Amino acid sequence: MVGKNCFAIASDRRLGVQLQTIATDFQKIYKIHEKLFIGLSGLATDAQTLYQRLVFRHKLYELREERDMKPETFASLVSALLYEKRFGPYFCQPVIAGLGDEDKPFICTMDSIGAKELAKDFVVAGTASESLYGACESMFKPDMEPEELFETISQALLSSVDRDCLSGWGGHVYVVTPTEVTERILKGRMD
Repeated sequence: MVGKNCFAIASDRRLGVQLQTIATDFQKIYKIHEKLFIGLSGLATDAQTLYQRLVFRHKLYELREERDMKPETFASLVSALLYEKRFGPYFCQPVIAGLGDEDKPFICTMDSIGAKELAKDFVVAGTASESLYGACESMFKPDMEPEELFETISQALLSSVDRDCLSGWGGHVYVVTPTEVTERILKGRMD
């Protein structure tokens, strides 16, 4: 979700195989650099493999270009990497969020074969995406400050995962501004 020169990215903390819960503190949001994060919902092993390949590609880019990758460039990289595997895809739905030129927030999501969906307000992915759309649609306001953005994304996440039995066990929220990254853990229903 985007705010005024900032963005927030959030996920639940459950790792499960269908209805069986395996872990309640699983990390689904990964840091690429200080102003760029990726959230990977879907099959955990594919998410970890994809993250490792993306870090490798980003480090190569850093060595060659001597600068961090812009969010738009990174989204194209992720899309190309996913499309490369279209006949045996990674079962992941990436959500990419970053601060671009002049600290303008950029967010996008894509399907498992890399078809991008760009947005100016918010994007969602995962098993709770239908209820997340409703909650985000009703709570989102343009140009929110970081604290209000945190409150909004947290309420949207917690109210949505309560309506989905395949997600939950609290939440993980990052709020990124041009000067700092704030990470918070949310307590939610523990069932």
